[in-house]
Amino acid sequence: MKRKHKKDDCISSNRCTYDIVVKEAQAAVDCVFSTITSALQKNDTVTLIGFGTFKMAQKNAGKGRNPRTGQEMTIKAKKVPRFLSGKGLKDAVS
Repeated sequence: MKRKHKKDDCISSNRCTYDIVVKEAQAAVDCVFSTITSALQKNDTVTLIGFGTFKMAQKNAGKGRNPRTGQEMTIKAKKVPRFLSGKGLKDAVS
């Protein structure tokens, strides 16, 4: 079975790799996530060369069905975050 990696795993790996205390590792991971989130809130694109690109995309309005009642409903248009993997990441996992 595949293992799901979580934020704590990133913190632990960061701490062991760079021989720093947990609070410093957590601050580093939180800083990266915060920076990406802030940029996306401003509709900016975040490109990490060799890893990938985070950007916002427009999801169009559409029709859907309520799974409980089967009644047709309208789904509003919205902006959603997207991640496009870079060549370095693709090469590393294939």
